Amino acid sequence: MDQETPSSLTVALPAGEAVVSAMLAVPDEPWAAIGIAHGAGTRMDHPFIAGFAAAMAAHGVAAMRFNFPYSEAGRRMPGPPAHAVATWAAADAALREAVPGVPVVASGRSYGGRMASMAAAAGAIEPAALVYLGYPLHPPGRPDSPRVEHLPSITAPQLFLSGESDPFVDPHDQLEQAVASCQDAVLEWAPGGHGFDVKGRKAAPADLAAEIAERVERFLRVRLVAERRV
Repeated sequence: MDQETPSSLTVALPAGEAVVSAMLAVPDEPWAAIGIAHGAGTRMDHPFIAGFAAAMAAHGVAAMRFNFPYSEAGRRMPGPPAHAVATWAAADAALREAVPGVPVVASGRSYGGRMASMAAAAGAIEPAALVYLGYPLHPPGRPDSPRVEHLPSITAPQLFLSGESDPFVDPHDQLEQAVASCQDAVLEWAPGGHGFDVKGRKAAPADLAAEIAERVERFLRVRLVAERRV
């Protein structure tokens, strides 16, 4: 595992600046960099997030995981979306400064990924690709409230990785239609629920994250490396 270095991000908020924690791992000769945001009720130290960052670094991708201001303050309920968008802008800028000359990818678990998509749609970040680790299409049991309006405006390639039994994307065809409405998007189904955990299978979150990272690495190799050579 590549050694992570503690860091911080200064986020410009309407009420003033907020400083949030971050961890950065930079492998030798990285071919890409990825920002990784946590889910709504967790922090960047969640085992899945930490495991995913470690796995991506092992694949040669510089990885930075970070907190949102609300989680840094010890709260579980997310703040305004504008705060998350501002945090993504700070994370994107920090990654580009720390790892210059490589494509920068925005990714996140559930809420964190959705906030990355909103930042991209708003023009606050211009990632080379976006990766959603369990996109929360709608609250469980509320398919009448899809969170899709902004997705078609995103021009960067998008990878949607979703659990086959994830209640946030039930019915499946609703997510499939949302992905089809995007300019450049791929949907991949994985076993398990919203956290990719499979009922009856004992697997640590870090191990699940490593399996998901292999899929992400394959996607990025094609979209950021192979297609660039054509």
